[in-house]
Amino acid sequence: MTSREIILANLARDHPPRPGLTFDRGRANDFFRAGIGDPIGYTPKRWTEGKFEYYDDKWGNIWRRMIDGCKGGEVVEPALKDFSRLDDLKAPQWDLEALTASIRGQFADDPVSKEKFRCVGLPGWVFADARYLRKMEVYFMDMAMYPEELHRLHQKIAGVYEGLIRAVGQGGADGFFFCEDMGTQNGLLFSPKMWREYFGELYAHLFGVAHEYGLKVLMHSCGKNFEIVPDLLEAGVDCFQLDQPALYDMPALAKLFREHRAALWSPVDIQKIMPTGDRNKIEAGAREMFDIFQGGLLYKNYPDLPGIGVAEEWDDWAYEEILRLSGLA
Repeated sequence: MTSREIILANLARDHPPRPGLTFDRGRANDFFRAGIGDPIGYTPKRWTEGKFEYYDDKWGNIWRRMIDGCKGGEVVEPALKDFSRLDDLKAPQWDLEALTASIRGQFADDPVSKEKFRCVGLPGWVFADARYLRKMEVYFMDMAMYPEELHRLHQKIAGVYEGLIRAVGQGGADGFFFCEDMGTQNGLLFSPKMWREYFGELYAHLFGVAHEYGLKVLMHSCGKNFEIVPDLLEAGVDCFQLDQPALYDMPALAKLFREHRAALWSPVDIQKIMPTGDRNKIEAGAREMFDIFQGGLLYKNYPDLPGIGVAEEWDDWAYEEILRLSGLA
């Protein structure tokens, strides 16, 4: 089977011969990734002030990060400080016809793409963009105090991603990936009822558009989100990219995935296992994932090892054990 067929078999739980593999640094990778580029008229800006780096994003938010810290940061100046300016908020725009051609071209220019799962990463999602536009602490007050305005903001953001999904589908991709962190170490950032009120219908609509084009939906979400995993599966998520699977009751999670013919895409747990630097624990973590999720499993590495205090050698221990489990070593 080709890499593409192996990924699709895992996503459909259709008796794959091995787990999917998506590793960087020249290691085994069943994915071919394409990008969407920047929206019309947007040129990213970055500058430093003392020990901090500042930068903007496609919506106009200003971010700050410590130069010697992690790759991300936090919003220090949101673009939408007041809902009275909501109607004037300019959403980023892409030339969707040109984007479709660009995605097709990225696949056509590399013959390897025909053998691999062609995945396009999206630059955000509904909750992620909305909470940055308002800042997290303000956004949570909005959920209680300004439901009408928040629904309008969500609709504006969702419109951007519906257009991008259609371009990705017309461009010949197999699936798309997006990030939407919704939990803490203990549970959701808001109640399941609020998730259903603010996101349920929007997600189902967007995922439905994706499935019209035959696209697989791959969703990243940090934190312990078990309470809404059934809702997300019903809405149409095909694969969950979790970096901390050990936060969950993994057998219960795997049972849900089997019932909905969905898959897990994950590194060995980046919080409880990888940072220990204990080779036995790291290899055991890889084996536990294989035993619980095999048949619907994609392994990966975490892309920011310094950010989680993990040495490349430790990451390689996980990789080598995963190769062995996959019958490739």
